[in-house]
Amino acid sequence: MNVLHSIFGIFGYATGLFLFLAPTITFKRIIKSKSTEQFSGIPYVMTLLNCLLSAWYGLPIVSKDNIPVTAINGTGAAIETIYALIFIIYAPKKEKAKISGLFAFILTAFSAVALVSILALHGSTRKLFCGLAATIFSILMYASPLSIMWMVIKTKSVEYMPFFLSLFVFLCGTSWFVFGLLGHDPFVAIPNGVGCGLGAVQLILYFIYHNNKGEPKKKSAANGVVEMGQEKPRQDKQLNGSQDEQV
Repeated sequence: MNVLHSIFGIFGYATGLFLFLAPTITFKRIIKSKSTEQFSGIPYVMTLLNCLLSAWYGLPIVSKDNIPVTAINGTGAAIETIYALIFIIYAPKKEKAKISGLFAFILTAFSAVALVSILALHGSTRKLFCGLAATIFSILMYASPLSIMWMVIKTKSVEYMPFFLSLFVFLCGTSWFVFGLLGHDPFVAIPNGVGCGLGAVQLILYFIYHNNKGEPKKKSAANGVVEMGQEKPRQDKQLNGSQDEQV
């Protein structure tokens, strides 16, 4: 059982790392153009909070046998911090102020959770408090593509829902869901069970509409890629089936 638990932890790390690295395509574009264009920075800072809370929950002082959870989320926190800082550098003044403020708020919120759990809570109460916080934001991260799924249903096109991203959402959610079940940890199993289910729905939608990828465009604002920091949708593009968002 321990060996199987470790295997799913390693597999979960690999698939989770893919998800965290998926936005590099977007950030290469941002750095090259020196502009965040219509992309939203909110998903990156929200994912950062999820990673920080989950990494904290996985520490031995909070929960047992969850070091793989701390490892992948610690890595994710570092990656998301880089994304957030790059976004702040290249964002227009108004967006820069908004994302900077949200970034500061998230660091403050995490610090408050960590301090309260260490100074005021102990044992199972500490685990419950940190587990609930991590679970809530993990579910929010996995639910972030819901708008894209609705877009796929509405336009009958998977132009902005890449297959491999959907596949790794499913594989990552499944891996950590099983990891949580084997470790008898509902705070790991429940949010990742949600991720597994949403990933499965994305794959089903992809296979239903995979022959419809929208009309070719001279310049796609999102470059045909959707991930955690997807582009802000534009209403006029949604009406003609070639619209643009990213957990």
